[in-house]
Amino acid sequence: MKHFFLVTLILLTLNGCSTEYIITTTDGQMLTTADKPELDEDTGMIEFEDSEGRKQQIPQNQVKHMLER
Repeated sequence: MKHFFLVTLILLTLNGCSTEYIITTTDGQMLTTADKPELDEDTGMIEFEDSEGRKQQIPQNQVKHMLER
């Protein structure tokens, strides 16, 4: 019984560490991220990791909204 509570606590803690974001582009696409998108000021690109773990970039001027999920 103690193991169940310990595993549950660990899973809840790990789940709280990552936050998904939804990026809506100017052309209507909806992109799901695995973490918080960041702006690369040198290139003007929004960088993020998609839900499949791949690094992605999108120009900042193509982002309409970013919503924390």
